[in-house]
Amino acid sequence: MIPQGLNRLFLVIGENIHTTRVVLREGRLVTTASDGRESVRYTTSAGQTRYLPIFEELKIRQDYAEGKVKHVMSAVRTAMAGAQPDAGEALTYLRVLVDRQVQAGADFLDLNVDELSWNRAEQMAAMDWLVRAVEPMSPVPLSIDSSSLEILLAGIQACRGTAGKPLLNSAALERIDALDVASRLELPVIVTAAGATGMPSNAEERIDNATRMIEAALAKGIPLERLFVDTLVFPVAVDSAFVTHCLDAFRCLRVKYGERIHLTGGLSNVSFGIPCRKLINAAFTNLAVEAGADSGIVDPVATNLNRIFLADKTSAPYRLAEDVLLGRDPGCVNYLTAYREGELAEVV
Repeated sequence: MIPQGLNRLFLVIGENIHTTRVVLREGRLVTTASDGRESVRYTTSAGQTRYLPIFEELKIRQDYAEGKVKHVMSAVRTAMAGAQPDAGEALTYLRVLVDRQVQAGADFLDLNVDELSWNRAEQMAAMDWLVRAVEPMSPVPLSIDSSSLEILLAGIQACRGTAGKPLLNSAALERIDALDVASRLELPVIVTAAGATGMPSNAEERIDNATRMIEAALAKGIPLERLFVDTLVFPVAVDSAFVTHCLDAFRCLRVKYGERIHLTGGLSNVSFGIPCRKLINAAFTNLAVEAGADSGIVDPVATNLNRIFLADKTSAPYRLAEDVLLGRDPGCVNYLTAYREGELAEVV
């Protein structure tokens, strides 16, 4: 998409069709439908209110007991089970998710089923099914996302490429064989800055790991324009230095590899554990773009990029968010004080 306020291409990898996604049982979306079943209420693009019954087997899970409903997982499990009319309702629900992501500007739709089951064969079957169900609904290419190369392959093989070749998410030093798949099938691919045995602890390790992946991809004939580098965004609430590490990696890789390569990351990860998350996300997204990012793995429905790039960066709430991100507010003391006093009105 080309967001307002940025006026240049920013590639959005829409991340919301994941079996990790939750809504709260006590929240406004979970209710009792007219048939007496606990369901997720949703609205179609035509304005019709509908109800997705919660898949019964999910109710024995720990997350359900903790008050969380994994709504995408419920839709996938229900649709795969095939019992009508619930299976048809689940497909309608998935179509609404697709439509919302696309209308909000997604350039790819990221599909992930890793949490659907602990059984690898079930995970692979679910990825195969989800790709075949979602691809005909989508006018944009899919992004096949998994921590397992087997699941990635199941998804890639199920793709017909009707809207373009799928994005492989992801390859890393611990899973470098994924580059062979991307090379052989001429796919775009996300490469991460993870190490062979763990996560990077500073900017230098991010840059070194990412460079090794980029050079390995180039050696296999994958051109820079098909590479998306995820520098790994970690929560600023854990350590304010994480933001600096990520931004420094963006800057270095942009200088090193020029404009053809894509720099990305899970931008909303930065705000985990902090109130007024949209404010933190907005400030971080702008900082990331200024540092060289031209892509984001985000939910474009929740993350309104047009508003983010038009945000008033001189406002007091925005400056407080920047202070948190850039280490000028250790422990988020000023930010949290402003939050408690009601001074952090969302500006995006």
